[in-house]
Amino acid sequence: AAFVTLMFLLLMQFLIKYLPQLVGRGLPLGALTELVLYNLAYMVTLAVPMAWLIAQLAVFGRLSESRGYLVARSAGISLVRLAWPVFVVGAGLTAGMVVFNNELLPEANYRMNGLWRDIRVARPGFALTAGEFYTGVDGYAIRADSIPPGDDGRLLGVTVYETRSQGGGEAVLTARQARLQSQYGGQRLTMLLEDGEVHRRAADGDAYERLGFDRYRMALDLSGLTAFARSDGDVGRTDRSMRTSDMLVLLDSLGGVADARRDTLAAVLARGGQTPGDGATATFYVGTPDAATPGSAATVALADSVRVAPGRAVLAGLPDADRALVLDLALQRTRTVRSAAEIAASSAEWDRQQAERYRVEIYKKNSIALACLVFVLVGVPLGLSVSRAGVGLVASLAVVVFLFYWITLVQGEKLADREMLPAWLGMWAANVIIGVFGAYLFAREALDPALPDP
Repeated sequence: AAFVTLMFLLLMQFLIKYLPQLVGRGLPLGALTELVLYNLAYMVTLAVPMAWLIAQLAVFGRLSESRGYLVARSAGISLVRLAWPVFVVGAGLTAGMVVFNNELLPEANYRMNGLWRDIRVARPGFALTAGEFYTGVDGYAIRADSIPPGDDGRLLGVTVYETRSQGGGEAVLTARQARLQSQYGGQRLTMLLEDGEVHRRAADGDAYERLGFDRYRMALDLSGLTAFARSDGDVGRTDRSMRTSDMLVLLDSLGGVADARRDTLAAVLARGGQTPGDGATATFYVGTPDAATPGSAATVALADSVRVAPGRAVLAGLPDADRALVLDLALQRTRTVRSAAEIAASSAEWDRQQAERYRVEIYKKNSIALACLVFVLVGVPLGLSVSRAGVGLVASLAVVVFLFYWITLVQGEKLADREMLPAWLGMWAANVIIGVFGAYLFAREALDPALPDP
């Protein structure tokens, strides 16, 4: 009962929020039903733990109110013996929610994203409403004072605002009446206006025209008014629409990419900073080596003692022009190495942030699932502490516990995404806090039920 009630409330919240975006688009009933079904997935994720908590509070509150718990304890039945079936059900719900959150929920989010994309690109068909401007046709705003009943396409008191009139300016057309005729399978609409005027302003704003007409024909292109259609394009998967198994594979891949980038960077740095060894020679060419001539090369023997001796001029003996060329080439190589290092560091930081977001999402899915088991620790003793297990009191207790849990989880996710907390700490903090508090209450009730409830 609690689950159905919560699902109904969440569904009403969804419809109130998104129904204005869905009406008037000519969407088929099947697409709307499919969208609602996909959104039910995240509602189930929220409703199952909270409904389970409400059920525990109601059952054990009723057990306490009817003195059944007191009779059971007087007969020597321990709290653990009374509550172990609840732990079994909680473990079963946790296992089911692990599968649901890690496999079914991401797929539902992925399909929902694709359906939302198709809905947003769809534009409604040509449909005028009396007394309102219709702006579905690009470049036009069309209004009719009244639309007589029938299928003859007649309009009365027509006003057309045209932003792309002849000459590049703006125009306003008014007519006593007009008739609409569809052509080329609905791709073009002809509007025949009768007994009206055209008011046109030039693009530069200096010229103004006023023309009267008996009949005026306008052709409107309706090809842009695409009806709703499902597309086969991939909308791409994010951390919310990717299965946990795929995210784990991606995390391993990101680790391999990071190792490869470190190796590449190390090789670039090694090549960029390499100097000839003992007795080797470094040849610097003026121009390109392929086009070099024997007289255009400056060769310097760089002994190891010269390379490491502080204050020693390693370019001593070179002409000024060759020395300047050598320094310029060294500066270019240094800039290249620095640029490669900065790009590699930026890419590594991006990969690390992506991996952290995936870890946060993995922990979050499993943390919400484990709440079904954690809530047993707090639900049983809280239910037994309720002397009168009314619906209002049970609902209030459940809302307080679940609000604390959800706020802690959301804030932990934000802090983990901003890297102010480790991913595991941000996502498991809610379970740990409520679990420790519940374990204390459960142990207190199990050891001595006569103690006054805190």
